[in-house]
Amino acid sequence: MTAADDPLALERQVCFALSVAARGVIAAYRPILAPLGLTHPQYLVMLALWQDSPQSVRSLGRLLKQDSATLSPLLRRLEKQELITRTRDSRDERVVLIGLTPTGKDLRRLAQAVPGQVMKRFGLTEQDLETIHATMTQLVDAAAAALDDDLDLQQTH
Repeated sequence: MTAADDPLALERQVCFALSVAARGVIAAYRPILAPLGLTHPQYLVMLALWQDSPQSVRSLGRLLKQDSATLSPLLRRLEKQELITRTRDSRDERVVLIGLTPTGKDLRRLAQAVPGQVMKRFGLTEQDLETIHATMTQLVDAAAAALDDDLDLQQTH
């Protein structure tokens, strides 16, 4: 049996391709983000905040699909870099709001070069990246739906 015929061949597995691609993409971002003083996870947080700030840790976690235990160390480091602020919501002391400092807002201007640098580094066009993004979004949605189905099954048994 050849790898092309074997349904268990490593190189045919979506999970393997995604794992390798994720590591490669994040590694490719590293030298692009280094001049901004950001890691890839920090960059994702900043993207979310440049889109909508301030926002609660909970809403930020939902948007980034991260739990607060994962976000907290990222937020602490961004606060130490004076890119964000963390304040208690005056209407509900349990809610922590994440906002941008002036330095954090200014960093957006420099970050605008990142997408173009990524395209150049990968040798892909904007259309290529849009196609990949659409396919990945479809996969993320399918995985979330499968997880929801699993949770529903667990609750009925």
